[in-house]
Amino acid sequence: MAVIYADVNDFDEKIKEGLIVLDFYADWCGPCKMIGPVLEAIDAENEDIKVVKVNVDENISLAQRYGVQGIPALFVLKDSEVIGQRAGFMPKEALVNWVKSL
Repeated sequence: MAVIYADVNDFDEKIKEGLIVLDFYADWCGPCKMIGPVLEAIDAENEDIKVVKVNVDENISLAQRYGVQGIPALFVLKDSEVIGQRAGFMPKEALVNWVKSL
């Protein structure tokens, strides 16, 4: 499965089912660029985890809805309900372990 990009128009549909790592990012953000390949690898290697990315500059209302203060902001959702939240870069192994521990 490929990483999914969502915006205000299709966000609710894209997060409604399954285990999701939701990444709020910006193109200008250094740590966001670092975690991008990590999220792509997690998405490719874990059929049970879907990665959804939201650009905060283009979707301010979604960032506000989730109370995003800094980026990258990572949320884990299960059937659209937030079950975990972290900010900043995480190595792949730590991120996968965190998601699976929830």
